[in-house]
Amino acid sequence: MGKKKELGVDRDGIQKVLGGFDYFADMLGQFGLALIGNLVGQLTYFYTDKVGLAVGGVGIAMGIAKVIDAITDIWFGNVVEQSKGGNEKFYKWMKRMMVPAAITIILLFTVPKDINQVAAFAYVTITNILLTAVFYTLISTPFAATMVIRTQSQQERSSMGIFRAIGSYIAGIIMSIAIIPITNLLGGNQNAWIKFGVIVALVVLLALMICSINGNRAVMNMANIEKSTEDEEEKVPFKDAVKMLFASKYWVIVLLFNVITSVTNAISAAANTYYCKWIFGNDNLVAIVGGFGLMGTVIGFAISKPIIEKLGVKGAIDLGLLGTIGAMIIRCFAPANIVMYVITGVISSTMMMPLMCLYGVLLGMAVDYNEYKYDKKLLAISSGAVGFGSKVGSGIGSVILSIFLVLGAYDASLEVATASMRYSIYGFANVFPIFINLLMYIIFRGFDLEEKLPQMKAEIEKRRAS
Repeated sequence: MGKKKELGVDRDGIQKVLGGFDYFADMLGQFGLALIGNLVGQLTYFYTDKVGLAVGGVGIAMGIAKVIDAITDIWFGNVVEQSKGGNEKFYKWMKRMMVPAAITIILLFTVPKDINQVAAFAYVTITNILLTAVFYTLISTPFAATMVIRTQSQQERSSMGIFRAIGSYIAGIIMSIAIIPITNLLGGNQNAWIKFGVIVALVVLLALMICSINGNRAVMNMANIEKSTEDEEEKVPFKDAVKMLFASKYWVIVLLFNVITSVTNAISAAANTYYCKWIFGNDNLVAIVGGFGLMGTVIGFAISKPIIEKLGVKGAIDLGLLGTIGAMIIRCFAPANIVMYVITGVISSTMMMPLMCLYGVLLGMAVDYNEYKYDKKLLAISSGAVGFGSKVGSGIGSVILSIFLVLGAYDASLEVATASMRYSIYGFANVFPIFINLLMYIIFRGFDLEEKLPQMKAEIEKRRAS
């Protein structure tokens, strides 16, 4: 109890329970997951330019993996929901899956040599399904739910969201800066990418281990302090739970938020590599472009908390979307200018930071609304189903990227990009983000939960008291 008194209460009078190391360990969990996500985002380039697979076939293989991945999110969300163990079960799932995930990361790059294209595509599809649809899902789904079970404080959840966004973006920047120079330094061939995969696998394993051990200990300590664990919520049949979620306007908006931002992230993860290699003529420039992107990220994190506090959730999201749209419009006027590319990238990174800090907060708000509307939090399946949106978005992003490359008659064997290749890269890197972010801005006009939530929580407390 002493620790709780030292931490005090938040601005809403709710007891704080998270210390500095709790935020750090939780951030490491997101960092590990983001390393996996960003690594998968680079696989199209690896398969086409390092293994020599046909770009159309790669798009189909990745698309199949993403569709299955999306389906398993909802299914495994229900598996976690129905499993026993109270709040401790969420971290237990992470512990079970982190070693298989690390092994599969390495297998991604060990595509057998001297086999036909059909066999290679089968290998690519199976390894991607195992990593993303099974192991990653059974880690990320319970991890998303931990933000809700670790604290009841909206202020602490917002802080967790900021730390998770920091972890996610550090992973993204490291991957965008390091993957091409390091693999080129190691030889630039498939073996170099295998070595890099081993390094990433070990880092992911360590990060998830620290996160799960600290989180599980904290949950157990909270149960001991309170002398009893919260009663297990009555289980809701899978079919009924899914119906409830899709009947919730706010959860659907959060779902679409995850779909659209994931489409954008999947494309932007590969955009820098293609842009630097074919537009600027040197793929090692990825490190410089990524370094400036890091500067925008740092600035964005510095301003995220005051912006969220000043503008609120909806206002921060609007700022990120409109800021990115403006930056991409400016870039279209000089698409081959590296200075313009870097500057607009910094602007976009800065504007998007407050928005990216709100993933977990939006999920928490949707879960609170579930409890208000249905007297059921539907925590794990909500996390899994929102993850479903992220995976669908990533899959759509991979397919869209492949479509642009196919339409541009992409040929990795050329020394210089053709006009059609250049225009296809301009299309998915500069023009497409304008339309996809505008769509998200329009969708979010219907999100008014932020203003209603305090009254809803008060109503929930009255129900509990009676």
